[in-house]
Amino acid sequence: MVDVVFEEIECNSAIHRVRAANLPLRWALNPYRVAESPCGYCGDDASGGRESRVLVKVNAAEALRRDLARPEWRRETIAIGTACEPYHAAELRYSLTHRLLRVLRDSANPATLFTRSALVARDADVLAELSGVTDVSVVFPIATLNETVRRRIEPASDTVERRLRAMERIAEAGVRCGVLLAPVLPGLTDAPESLERVVEAAAGSGASFVHPNVLYLRPGTREWSMPLLRDAYPHLLERYAAFYQGPHGARSFTQDVIRTIEALRERLGLAPAAETPRAGGQLQLAM
Repeated sequence: MVDVVFEEIECNSAIHRVRAANLPLRWALNPYRVAESPCGYCGDDASGGRESRVLVKVNAAEALRRDLARPEWRRETIAIGTACEPYHAAELRYSLTHRLLRVLRDSANPATLFTRSALVARDADVLAELSGVTDVSVVFPIATLNETVRRRIEPASDTVERRLRAMERIAEAGVRCGVLLAPVLPGLTDAPESLERVVEAAAGSGASFVHPNVLYLRPGTREWSMPLLRDAYPHLLERYAAFYQGPHGARSFTQDVIRTIEALRERLGLAPAAETPRAGGQLQLAM
């Protein structure tokens, strides 16, 4: 059992520039950070230790208010939750994400929120208020409806069923919602029928857009992910070695996934969400 320790820190600025080439948004905001974990889902201590240290930026809302009041700020879209789940368990104690959304609402600053947590439904009202004064999108990363696979690749996240219910509630409040179909994992979540089930579930729960993202093995992630893949799905090791000569998957595989999703979007009347960052591609496996 991992013990979670909250470490309260203060930040000079709440937002930071996104330097990753595969993220089209330039600014990000993360009120929480798991210090030891390389996990893209920011839930468990992937180091295998008995303690997970969560950094909590207790003054994030005040810092954001200062950031947005600066004369040079151009009210660009801010991505929330690119490095850590904004509705981490710490949110139940600190309510930082809720307070940040209120600051964004007061400043009418556009935002894109990424979450795998059903707790986001708690903030349906403030998200609706933000949507009334500027552009806002809530993006739910969903890789598969297969619960067995889901538990292995993202064990700390809410079930897909709970996420879909939360999305439906937020969409009913008038907020633009969508699904980041990610990560698409060769041999695990890439079957056309698996992709179809996710897109149909998204459309049936109020999503207005779906955007796919094939697993991205950036340096550091590969060395951490492949041993876990070997333990959980050893029959796929040879396939991954062939597909991932570099950080990106084989071009033919990626193109096949994109074509499948485009056909499903067209059939169901969903948008491509061109501004949705290609996030959520890190593979997490838990035994």
